[in-house]
Amino acid sequence: MSVQQPWAFAIARGGKSVSNQSFPTAYRGPLLIHASMRVDLKACDSPLIQAAGWDPRDPLATIGAVIAVAELDDVCSAAVRGAACECGPWADSASHHWLLSGIRALPRPIVALGRTDLWQPTPTLLKEVETMFAAAALNNAN
Repeated sequence: MSVQQPWAFAIARGGKSVSNQSFPTAYRGPLLIHASMRVDLKACDSPLIQAAGWDPRDPLATIGAVIAVAELDDVCSAAVRGAACECGPWADSASHHWLLSGIRALPRPIVALGRTDLWQPTPTLLKEVETMFAAAALNNAN
């Protein structure tokens, strides 16, 4: 899933567990969080983004790279239908709320191409993510 910065950073580092999307999805399962090549400059000054620790010097503030993994647990479309939802402060009332859990930032970004909708990562990219997490676990065990 490709997300504009600084929102991608907020998912990876700042506890943002809701991704606001223009469409719902039946998909549930693992996602790579890809920082797209676009930056929402107005959002950089958002109190939520600032509270998430936004730092453009952080390696995970990069663009055009996978920066985290997460599980897509559910999608809440209540707000789009005009009903109340309790998806928290990150939830935009005009969007479908993709509810994320198990978010893990990568030790370093992996440059990759993304797309505006859900996309299937290449086997090479998946292997690189797995290898990176395995190496980090091994380093933490020593």
